[in-house]
Amino acid sequence: MEPEEPESALETARRQLHHAATYLDLDSNIVERLKYPDQVHEVTVPIERDDGSVEAFTGYRAQHDDARGPYKGGLRYHPEVTRDECVGLGMWMTWKCAVMDIPFGGAKGGIAVNSKDLSTAEKERLTRRFTEEMRNMIGPNQDIPAPDMGTNPQTMAWLMDAYSMQEGETMPGVVTGKPPLVGGSEGREEAPGRSVAIITRAVCEYYERSLSDTTIAIQGYGSVGANAARSLDDWGATIVAISDVNGAMYDPTGIDTQTVPSHDEEPEAVTRYADEVISNDELLELDVDVLIPAALGNVITEANANAIQADIVIEGANGPITSAADTILSEREIPVIPDILANAGGVTVSYFEWLQDISRRAWSFERVQDELETEMVAAWDDVRTEFERQDVSWRDAAYIVALSRIAEAHAIRGLWP
Repeated sequence: MEPEEPESALETARRQLHHAATYLDLDSNIVERLKYPDQVHEVTVPIERDDGSVEAFTGYRAQHDDARGPYKGGLRYHPEVTRDECVGLGMWMTWKCAVMDIPFGGAKGGIAVNSKDLSTAEKERLTRRFTEEMRNMIGPNQDIPAPDMGTNPQTMAWLMDAYSMQEGETMPGVVTGKPPLVGGSEGREEAPGRSVAIITRAVCEYYERSLSDTTIAIQGYGSVGANAARSLDDWGATIVAISDVNGAMYDPTGIDTQTVPSHDEEPEAVTRYADEVISNDELLELDVDVLIPAALGNVITEANANAIQADIVIEGANGPITSAADTILSEREIPVIPDILANAGGVTVSYFEWLQDISRRAWSFERVQDELETEMVAAWDDVRTEFERQDVSWRDAAYIVALSRIAEAHAIRGLWP
């Protein structure tokens, strides 16, 4: 058997667009428009390194669709950032915002740089220069970046400050994922993992499984994996495995997730706290009720899909299952809950943050948690309705919900001559 070629984010997004469109009576012209971004900006970002030398990096911002509202999406610093990756991930953001019924469109951006090679001062200079290069393309009502791989709340604070300095007024709504002291929202960092937990609980209820009798393995113990694990642990589930890049902690009797530091709390600490260590590959193939891949993309492939023993898979990471593996899991009748629903808590609380910024009124942590639960349950109900009505997969049901909303917005707005 030929090894499976990894599918790019752009190829995946376009394939999913066409597949979902087959279930809907859509104008083919609208589908054609959604295959392409509205615009892609490419800039050169020169910075002075700490040793006095100057180095130039390439930055991108792909703005896919704004029919439903301002562009919204992450900003990553990673050596493998490319134009097409940003376009594909921007399309995913369009679908994610639509399935959550958030009035945003999709965007994604980044700089092709290894952030680990930059000092804090260099990263700040890079962020401020990139902000200036992109200043005419972003804004609270135009395009709102957020943290992603290699960026964090501090990065967003620098971006907000640089933008505000040039605009002559403090404009916290230009980015989300900031520290709360400068307009960030309580509960933002926990939100993607929290939403994974909320959806996992809803799925278990749908399949008539009690959380107290449910075993769960979670690949990844960063922001998404750790927060999902701790919420599900609090709600009575048995977390039998968690992992980081070095391997996985495994305990069939259950892990006390509160005693194991997340990646943010103590990087790469999981195996140091483990009595029994297994590999990340072995974690994926454990005989558990629920498997949550919450680390990297493309970890469940054609090569290991037949070895998956979990009864249900919840996508915590973006794109953790290849298209070939998705087909195999479907044929094996293993339900897969897609990333655009499960981990959408991040963009949902980003929306809450944006609302707080433009109204200049902060919400409490409890309000954020309550509002997030309300939005996630509503989105779950919408997807479940399509799942039952159309007799399709959970992934198809989520894309049907998203695409129908985007297409309706385009149809109502029309096409400028």
